[in-house]
Amino acid sequence: MFDEQNLVSCAGLVPVMALAERAGLSELVGERVAIRTTMVRSAAVNPAGKVTSIVAGMAAGADCIDDLDVIRSGGMRRLFDGVYARATLGQFLREFTHGHTLQLASVARAHLVNLVQASGLLPGIEDQVFVDIDSLLRPVYGHAKQGASFGHTKIAGRRTSPQNVNQPLTQDASRARKCAGTWPARQDRRRSAAGCRCRSGQGS
Repeated sequence: MFDEQNLVSCAGLVPVMALAERAGLSELVGERVAIRTTMVRSAAVNPAGKVTSIVAGMAAGADCIDDLDVIRSGGMRRLFDGVYARATLGQFLREFTHGHTLQLASVARAHLVNLVQASGLLPGIEDQVFVDIDSLLRPVYGHAKQGASFGHTKIAGRRTSPQNVNQPLTQDASRARKCAGTWPARQDRRRSAAGCRCRSGQGS
């Protein structure tokens, strides 16, 4: 673990998290994420701060709970306030149900829209935009797995819809994932209205 208190190994997190906050990440989490029933009472306190800490850790390369200590290494706590320990973040994550993941998905969708507005990510989007949506099935295992269902594939899984958004001035400018249900997996749709063209297809 990087432990020099006068140096930081992930200084690039400063502009990344500043942009996330300018796009309203903490506010959206505070409005849309609520854990009413918990095994550990303190686990549900300040979900906005905890989600922000997890996002920062993932942006710095963390891919498990133990790796989230990266946001407390070296001089990182001098750059950011309210940085949580990995044990606290682990308690928070273990309280999540499938319903809470849907709340986070709602945050992600709204935050993506805010990011585009705050950063000018898709110039010219008001004229024409192409949205490519593909349905994917991710197999899951275990009878207690929440959010899983059987579809035409006869395999228990969760559906996701990767999306690719581009328009004449930028190619592959943004990618987003959102929960299934918005676009039927077995139906091709081609819509053209107000300069917006959408295509959805069945994936694997």
